[in-house]
Amino acid sequence: MKRKRRHLVSLPVLLACLGGCTALSHGFLNPQGPVAGHERDLFFTVSIVLLFVAGPVLLLTPLFAWHYRLSNRSDAYRPKWNFSWWVEALIWIPPAGIVIGLAVLLWHWTKIDDPYRRLPGAAPVEVQAIALDWKWVFVYPDLGVAAVDRLTIPAGRPVHIKLTSGTVMQSMLIPQLAGQIYAMGGMTTELNIQAHRPGRFRGENTQYNGAGFQQQKFDVVAVSSADYDRWAAAARSGKRTLDAQTWQRLSARSIITHPVEFAHVTPNLFEHVVAATGGMTHSSPKAVR
Repeated sequence: MKRKRRHLVSLPVLLACLGGCTALSHGFLNPQGPVAGHERDLFFTVSIVLLFVAGPVLLLTPLFAWHYRLSNRSDAYRPKWNFSWWVEALIWIPPAGIVIGLAVLLWHWTKIDDPYRRLPGAAPVEVQAIALDWKWVFVYPDLGVAAVDRLTIPAGRPVHIKLTSGTVMQSMLIPQLAGQIYAMGGMTTELNIQAHRPGRFRGENTQYNGAGFQQQKFDVVAVSSADYDRWAAAARSGKRTLDAQTWQRLSARSIITHPVEFAHVTPNLFEHVVAATGGMTHSSPKAVR
């Protein structure tokens, strides 16, 4: 009996620990940027509003079942009853008000959190993200450098990301900073993010693209402005070059064990990848010159 009780006590503790490690620590419930903060607030607001839909159902269903039980013979039985104004009002007015209120609320927040909408503040850091199998390539066109599976950004400053895919359609998700946005071959999409403070956040591809899908994750490292400048200087002083031959090896289906940085990048690499994947074809390394 004691052993059984220990199992019953340890199970809730284990579930609580596991829940805290995922949704609370790395999800949008622990936002570290303005966009994710809006998403969390909207989630709680909508959840509270929807309680007015689920609440009456959960409360009245057992009440009706109890009231109209077979053994209840004391209440009036009205088989010819067919209409009541207050019942009609209860059925139509509250749901209509909830739908209208949610429509106005979601329309307002959809405009605010449009992924293409530039965030207020200083001039954004420009980043070009290329999705591959099974890795992410981040090009900094203003710096002339690139990184694989690590996105370094300055905390407190907006970041504008332009996305495409060198293979099949994929989807970028950084839960603590922003919602997901698709990356498609031959097309470009945009995402604007910002981190409130320095930290390390999880990013991943949420669109299945083959055997290495579950390992296509990357780190978003937010640092202070001074540390970002030092990182940029160190990245430019490296020796690796992302040229046509390197791109041919990099774009092959593979999983890298650790992030890689390139001090020099072929000019207009992002545009070449977009052009090469037009017409729903896979990227050709020969197109990158």
